[in-house]
Amino acid sequence: MTKSMTEGKPLRLLLQFALPLLLGNLFQQMYNTVDAAIVGQFLGSDALASVGASSSVQFLVLGFCIGICCGFAIPVAQRFGAEDYGAMKRYVYHAMVISAVAALVLTVVCALLCTKILQVLSTPEDIFGGAYIYLLIIFLGIPFNILYNLLSGILRAVGDSRTPFLFLAVSTCSNIVLDLFCILVLKWGVAGAAVATITSQAMSGILCLIYMFRKVPLLHMERSHRLLQAAYVKRLLLMGLPMGLQYSITAIGSMVMQSANNGLGTVYVTGFTAGMRLKQFFICPFDAFATAVSTFCGQNLGARRMDRVRRGIKDGLLIAISYGFAAGIVLIFYGRDLACLFVSKDSAAVLDAAGQYLRYIGYFLWSLGILNICRLAIQGLGFSGRAVFAGVLEMAARSIVGIGFTPVYGYLAICCCDQAAWSVACVYLVPMCIHCVRKLDRMQAYGTLI
Repeated sequence: MTKSMTEGKPLRLLLQFALPLLLGNLFQQMYNTVDAAIVGQFLGSDALASVGASSSVQFLVLGFCIGICCGFAIPVAQRFGAEDYGAMKRYVYHAMVISAVAALVLTVVCALLCTKILQVLSTPEDIFGGAYIYLLIIFLGIPFNILYNLLSGILRAVGDSRTPFLFLAVSTCSNIVLDLFCILVLKWGVAGAAVATITSQAMSGILCLIYMFRKVPLLHMERSHRLLQAAYVKRLLLMGLPMGLQYSITAIGSMVMQSANNGLGTVYVTGFTAGMRLKQFFICPFDAFATAVSTFCGQNLGARRMDRVRRGIKDGLLIAISYGFAAGIVLIFYGRDLACLFVSKDSAAVLDAAGQYLRYIGYFLWSLGILNICRLAIQGLGFSGRAVFAGVLEMAARSIVGIGFTPVYGYLAICCCDQAAWSVACVYLVPMCIHCVRKLDRMQAYGTLI
C-alpha cells in the first residue's frame, strides 16, 4: 500500500491521496459530532453546553498531540522519497519512543489540571460538573489519540492514506453504537459520550499498529534500527515540537474566544458549540488537501524534485480555494438549518446564534484554504519553526477581537474572531511559503540540498 508521489501528475496524485484523508477526517469529526448530536437531542441543551464548554482546551491539548505526530512523519516522508529506508526506519522507532513519553506526561498533567482549566475558561456554574467529567475522560484518552495519529501519519508518509481511513471508519461506526449504549442504556450522561469517544480512538490506533506489523514489511525494524541516537531525537523534536506548539498557540486564541463567549451565557455557549461542530465538518477538506500537499512536498524534496514541489503547492491552492468558496456559500445560506442536527427546533435563540456564527464563517472560509496549504507546505519542506509564527498571529488576532471587542459588540465579536485570525496568518504565510521554496531552489542550485 506504500506509494511514491515523486512521479505522475501532481493534481491527480494530490486528489487520490486526499480523498481517503478527507473521508478519514470526516469520520474523525464524527466522534465529536455524534457526541454532540446524541447529547443535545437526548440529554438537552445544558448537557450539550457541558460537552462544548471545553472544546478550545481540547483543541489545545489534542492539537498539540496531532501536531507533534504530524511533525514526526515529515522526516519519514523525506527519507522514503529519497529511498533511504534504513534512516526511515530509525525515524519511525525514535518517533514511537518519544511519543510514548509525551503521552504519559501529557495525560498525567492534564488530568490533574482539569478543574483549573475550566475555571480559567469561565465555565458557567450550572454546567461545570458535566464539563469536568467529560474533559477528564477525554484527557485520559490522550495515549490513544497519540497512538492513532502517529501511526496513521507514518503510513501516510509512505504513501498509504487509505488504510488509516478504513480503520477510522470502523472505529467511528463503533463510536455511534457505544454512544447510544452508554447514554441511553447505561445512563452515564456526558461521561458516556466521552467513554465512547476514547474507546473508539483506542480501536483505530490498535488496528493501525497490528496492520503495520503484519502487512507493511517496509516498516519492519531490525535491531540496528532500534538504537536511540541523539541526532534522530533532535531532528524529530525540531520537526514535531514546532508543529505541536503551532496547534497549541492557535488554540490559546480559541480558548480566549471560548472564555469570552462563555461569559455571554448558556444560550450563546450552546449556539457556539453547535456552530463549531458544523464548522469542523466543513473545514475537514482543507486539512485533507493540506496534508496531501505536505506529504507530496516532503517526498519530492527527498527526491530533489523542486519543480514538482512548486507544482504541487499551486495545485493544492487551486483545490482548496475552490472548495472554500463553495462551502462558504452553503454555510451562509443554510448554516442555521444545519444546526438543527444538534439543537431542537424549539430552541430558536440557540439556532439563531449558531446560524449567525456560521454565516460569518462562510464569508471568509476560502482564506482558511490558503492558510492550511501554505502552512503545511512550509512544514513538509522542513521549515516547521517558521510556521509557528502564523500560530502566534492567529492567537493574537483571536485574543484581541475576543477580549477587546466582545464587551462592546457581544456575540458579533465572537463570530468575527476566526476570520481575523485567518486573514492575519495568510498575510504572513503566503510570502513565507514563497521564500522557503526559493531558498530550497538556491540550495539545490549550489548542491547543498540534503
